[in-house]
Amino acid sequence: MKKKTLINLTNNVLKKYGLNQNHSKICTNALINAELVGASSHGLSRLKMYCDRISKKLINPKPKIKIKKISQSITHIDANNSIGFVAADVGIKEAIKNAKTSGIGLVAIKNSGHYGLSGYYAEQATKKNLIAMCFTNAPPALAPYGAKKKLFGTNPICFACPTGGKIPFILDTSMSVINRGKIRLASKLGKKIKYGLALDKFGNPTRDSIKALAGVQLPIAGFRGSGLAWMVDILSGVLTGASHGGKVKDPFEDFSGPQNIGHLFIVFKSNLFLNNYTKRIKQNIKRVKKLPKIKGVKEILYPGQNKYKRYKKNMNKTINIPNEVLKDLFSL
Repeated sequence: MKKKTLINLTNNVLKKYGLNQNHSKICTNALINAELVGASSHGLSRLKMYCDRISKKLINPKPKIKIKKISQSITHIDANNSIGFVAADVGIKEAIKNAKTSGIGLVAIKNSGHYGLSGYYAEQATKKNLIAMCFTNAPPALAPYGAKKKLFGTNPICFACPTGGKIPFILDTSMSVINRGKIRLASKLGKKIKYGLALDKFGNPTRDSIKALAGVQLPIAGFRGSGLAWMVDILSGVLTGASHGGKVKDPFEDFSGPQNIGHLFIVFKSNLFLNNYTKRIKQNIKRVKKLPKIKGVKEILYPGQNKYKRYKKNMNKTINIPNEVLKDLFSL
């Protein structure tokens, strides 16, 4: 389907569900961007979920977002159960503004929801020659190391910085071997997953995506991934006033109340300590890229380059949407 058609369709759906023109545009841009960068698990396959939660009054389509300035650098935001895209858009813009004013911006957000790709917000900071770190917690998916019950979310961490070129360095990764959205999409499409990604509810390795969702996802790097997921839960949950410790509600399955997800954005000037940051980052990347390569590798890529290539490749092409997702779109 043509990009313009999908943008109009998504915009119209969101406005039908009560979002104003500006908020619909913010959400649509984030969802379509996910499709263009090849992260369809965070794209239009989630639109029905957002609309279902709006219908059940678990997402507030007309939020009264409260922005509390603590200092020139620090802001605390109560998103009033806004859709996550809108809350994060307000948050990253506030963090950028704070950083431009004082050198660093720290923004905590509570009472939000799933906001899609962290890298989408971090990239906005790099366009202003700023460095960004983004943290957000999520519904239970990972078992803490040593436990047999899931409690932490996939809890992505994101780091982004300008490179002196058109492609920023963006590392955006979940603390699970695979993000939950990919397993969710596989279950919707009736596809299997690879072994080594998840266990079923009995603790057995599984390729069944439905059993994986009911079971436990495996963290990256064993206890290290578990520890990082815990760190993100503290930063984006405990610190912000959002749900934490396994209390974030699953947006697809738990309709007992709002998610109350928390986000933490840290944004600061790249030249905060040195005036020659651009020269140094270019030098850093060049040194890595000049290393001898293993067989079959043409270029050593830094995080963000592959995503940019997919984005450029898909920009002027029709976007392939699975029939199951298209049915949801048209029914909405």
